[in-house]
Amino acid sequence: MRVLGIDPGTAITGWGVIDTTETKYKGNDKLQAKAYGCIKTESSSLFSIRLAIIYNDLKKIIKKYKPDVMAVEELFFAKNVKTALKVSHARGVVILAAVNAGLEVAEYTPLEVKQAMAGYGRADKQQVQKMVKTLLWLKEIPKPDDVADALAVAICHINSSKLEKMIVKG
Repeated sequence: MRVLGIDPGTAITGWGVIDTTETKYKGNDKLQAKAYGCIKTESSSLFSIRLAIIYNDLKKIIKKYKPDVMAVEELFFAKNVKTALKVSHARGVVILAAVNAGLEVAEYTPLEVKQAMAGYGRADKQQVQKMVKTLLWLKEIPKPDDVADALAVAICHINSSKLEKMIVKG
């Protein structure tokens, strides 16, 4: 399975493509980061142009890496409603790009991602980033943080999918 993980944002949208292959040891799938990076937009640009950049760049990423599914982080903002609204626009553009490409979209809360990565829903960012580095056998933590977060969302989806399969098989 190839998963495209997304951490949506208007200034920076992190993305990461992870392949998983079954090993002979049940439950221990091999994870491999195929590619990762971020889509950056300039705050001086019109908001509509920023959304178009995110959409168009994401279309190119989907076309190049041909993921089977897109996993997107849901929003969690307790304080700044204006920022939350802008980021939700970016999420909408991300989901539209996936749907237009025929991809299934899975969504995960930050709590679910942290739980999947560190075993604790209130884990701090550094714990999650270290687990991304460890699980993907990377030499260093991907930067900016949005990229590591996107990879974490993809790993969360892979783990959730494995759990669902195990439950279905009974």
